Amino acid sequence: MDPAAPGDAGTLRGVRRIGDEPGLPRLFTAVWPPREAIDHLLGVLDETGLERAGAGLRRFRLVPSRQWHLTLCFHGPADPAARAALLDDRVPEATAPRLRLAGAGTFRGVLWAGVEPAADSDARALRALVLAAGGDPDGFRAHLTLARWNAGRPDRRALLARLGDCAGPWWDASEVALVRSDQEPAGSVYRTVHSVAVPRRAAGEQGGRGSP
Repeated sequence: MDPAAPGDAGTLRGVRRIGDEPGLPRLFTAVWPPREAIDHLLGVLDETGLERAGAGLRRFRLVPSRQWHLTLCFHGPADPAARAALLDDRVPEATAPRLRLAGAGTFRGVLWAGVEPAADSDARALRALVLAAGGDPDGFRAHLTLARWNAGRPDRRALLARLGDCAGPWWDASEVALVRSDQEPAGSVYRTVHSVAVPRRAAGEQGGRGSP
């Protein structure tokens, strides 16, 4: 999920929010999809076609694949050490959900790829991971932002033509990253400043679709 997109997980619950204090970096907690999931989606996307579909939209631009991520919680300006400590404390109690990139949709000014859990247990595990990251599971919609535009009414059929039936390989969200977002002249730059392993499902536990 992209930190600026509608439907994001929200700010930290149960912990004092650190305000917009000068000098603090903008942070979010996310899952980076594995290379095979990114490569599959890149193989499906026809970037030229997407750009044509967005031709009538003001400042339509594609998000570079190196920035594709699933946001669990957007923190805003915050202390990296404090957020890292919270993740270290909470994430090891979670379980890695099995996910895949599947389907697509739009928010206002955003084209996104969907993130699908393999089973109900994986959906619960993803919600628990959102909570561990400090987000609101009830306001969470799992997605990766693929393109943005500033104004205009999109042709949803054209935008979604190559993505509506897309379904990538299954993968386990086995790591959570604390990411710093810096605004530079060329656009936003994301840097992982801390990561925490998410425990995998114990051997013998029931897995979802795509489980070995």
